[in-house]
Amino acid sequence: MKLSVVVPAHDEAGSIESTLLAIGAALDRAGIEHEILVVDDGSGDATAALVEGIADRDPRIACLTSPYEHGFGLTVRAGLGRFTGDAVAIVMADGSDDPADLVTYHRLLEAGYDCAFGSRFARGGGASGYPLAKLLVNRLANTIIRLLFGHGYNDTTNAFKAYRREVIESVQPLLSKHFNLTVELPLKAIIRGHSYAVPPISWRDRTSGTSKFAFQEMGSRYVFIVLYAFLEHHLSRGDYRRRAADRSRHRWRAGAPGRLRDDEALVANRPQGPGPA
Repeated sequence: MKLSVVVPAHDEAGSIESTLLAIGAALDRAGIEHEILVVDDGSGDATAALVEGIADRDPRIACLTSPYEHGFGLTVRAGLGRFTGDAVAIVMADGSDDPADLVTYHRLLEAGYDCAFGSRFARGGGASGYPLAKLLVNRLANTIIRLLFGHGYNDTTNAFKAYRREVIESVQPLLSKHFNLTVELPLKAIIRGHSYAVPPISWRDRTSGTSKFAFQEMGSRYVFIVLYAFLEHHLSRGDYRRRAADRSRHRWRAGAPGRLRDDEALVANRPQGPGPA
């Protein structure tokens, strides 16, 4: 299974090179066929030039210029329209996501899950250097989403996730132009009946550059996307869900060769039949 990695970037010259080298090294060690697509969102620094320099040495890396207006969601959507792999992962350019977790994601997708949704807040996961104010808002938002949709997943808002190609196709059209895409993608995948697993993952705060996320600008946009997904979830009568015959069901066994442990840190969505959730 070829894994595409989409890396949205805006003014990330201080971290982009180390991020790409770490991703490539982790995937190479695991023998995973891959490509890395950096989508530049109008950077005013040397981000694009640095990526192009690395791409000259490694043809599996490419630098794309987003054809859209500025916005995290639009930048990711540009990458989702260009990837060539069997599956795609979204990874932040600031080095906050652990490349080793990409290997875990790939194992889950190869085992048959449609999506891999890591959790920084599951047993065995971690979030280092998370600013307290943002952490409190994050925990509140994820609690509300968990209660509204009843899926039990506690890190919906994190961008770092992986999807099979058919999932990306089934969640179209995507509406989010900004960071609310991080909520739209997994919620649509879940309510449309795709299977997913939740391994613990590690996150650390950036060591260079500045965060592009501004909650005061994103609050209403998050509310819009959550309400949009909530209405589909409860009112569409299953019109957009995958049929039972097309769904995968998997069960993990503790200690099974080449598999992850089935414990509290690994949760799978296993739809039981057609119709609305």
